[in-house]
Amino acid sequence: MIETLLSFAFATFLLAISPGPDNIFVLTQSIVNGKKYGLATVFGLISGCLIHTTLLAFGVSEIIKESESIFYAIKIFGAIYLLYLAYKVFRSEGKIVLPSESTPSKTTKQLFKQGFIMNVLNPKVSIFFLAFFPGFLFSTTLSTVIQFYVLGFVFMLVSFIVFALIAILAGKISSTIKGNTNISYYLKYMQIVVFIGIAIFILL
Repeated sequence: MIETLLSFAFATFLLAISPGPDNIFVLTQSIVNGKKYGLATVFGLISGCLIHTTLLAFGVSEIIKESESIFYAIKIFGAIYLLYLAYKVFRSEGKIVLPSESTPSKTTKQLFKQGFIMNVLNPKVSIFFLAFFPGFLFSTTLSTVIQFYVLGFVFMLVSFIVFALIAILAGKISSTIKGNTNISYYLKYMQIVVFIGIAIFILL
């Protein structure tokens, strides 16, 4: 149980620090408007994850009750989807584009709302949760609903810590990215390794 949760937390950490639309959005808001605004964005994004966790917990738990073979099919789909994401990252340029000019400022409330809506209405987040979470169920006795919520809260906590650090250290992070043209490619291939590693873990 503990080993599985630690593996899940570590995988979440690697995913959170890999360049993606969410953490790049947080970084951008922090650079343009300041860390307070970046943190408001983080709170919005993380709050949205609770909706996806709830949908996953009750939806997939019902599927497990109906048919365990369907559940295994979901895990296989999840592994294939993660391999597809790895392929998409491989095919991408791997460049991190940071803002060079200021954009009109938004209030922290507006950024919280934008982060929340951006997360909740993104179907790719739902698909990713469906692909990622079932492979880390950790107990044969606990309700699957409880297990999904435990995984959801671990995911939100780890992601919040990483995203909050990105918001607070935005200036230094952006300087590092601009000063090292190779860092984007290192992060790109790290993301590929993470996706493939999780896919293999789910399949095995």
